[in-house]
Amino acid sequence: MLSAASGITVVDITHLVSPGNILEGAFILNEACRYFPKGTVHVGVVDPGVGGKRKPILVETPDYFFVGPDNGLLSLAARSLGMKRAFELTDERFFLPEVSSTFHGRDIFGPVAASLASGASVELFGAELGRIEALDIPGTATADGAIEGEVIYVDSFGNLITNITKEELASFAGTPEVLINGAALDGVKKTYEAAEKGELLALIGSSGYLEVAVNTGSAEGMLKSGVGEKVKVRPKR
Repeated sequence: MLSAASGITVVDITHLVSPGNILEGAFILNEACRYFPKGTVHVGVVDPGVGGKRKPILVETPDYFFVGPDNGLLSLAARSLGMKRAFELTDERFFLPEVSSTFHGRDIFGPVAASLASGASVELFGAELGRIEALDIPGTATADGAIEGEVIYVDSFGNLITNITKEELASFAGTPEVLINGAALDGVKKTYEAAEKGELLALIGSSGYLEVAVNTGSAEGMLKSGVGEKVKVRPKR
C-alpha cells in the first residue's frame, strides 16, 4: 500500500485473528472501524477461499470504505453502518502486475485500498453488486427466565466475549448468575478489579457484550473454554 500511495497512513488493527475464522475477523472489524476518521479505507483479509469462487469486493458506507473478500467478513460492518453500494473488484489496472492465487491481500486488496485512499472513484474498480455475502452473530435464546448464549470471540487477554448484549441484560429480571462450563459467577461486575486477582468474573466489555474474564488472568485458560462454549444467565438462586 505504501508503494502505491506513499502519502497515506497505514494503521494495523491486528494480525491476531485465528486463522480462517471469518466471524472473529468480522467482529473485530465491526468494533474497530467506527473509531477511525471519516473517509478511512478499511482492508480486511481473513480469506480461506482465496483464489476460489468468492469475489474480491469493495463496500461503500456513508462514512467509510471496506475492501476484502466477499465471504461475510465485511458484512457486520456494512450492516451496522449502512451499506450504500458494493462493487466486485475486476479492473486489473489497480492490481499488482502479477496476481497470485494465494495472496490477494498483497496483490489485490492492498493496491486497491491504496488507490481508493488516493482519490480513485469507487465506480472505477468494477461492476456494482446487488448484494454481498452476509454473516450473522449467533442469536441468543430465552427459556425459563434465563438467557442462553455462547462465546463468539476470545480476545488476546483470554477474555471470553459472548453474544449476550448489555440491552438483553438490562431487561433481565432479578440479580443475574452467569453459568459457564461448570462455573457459577455471582452478578455482573463493572470492572475487572471488582474480583480478586486470579478470580473469575462476568462484566459488560467495551464492545457492549457480556464477557467472562479473570482479574489479571485468562478465563480461556482457567475454564478451558473457547468459541462456541455455552453461557447461561439466570436469576440468582
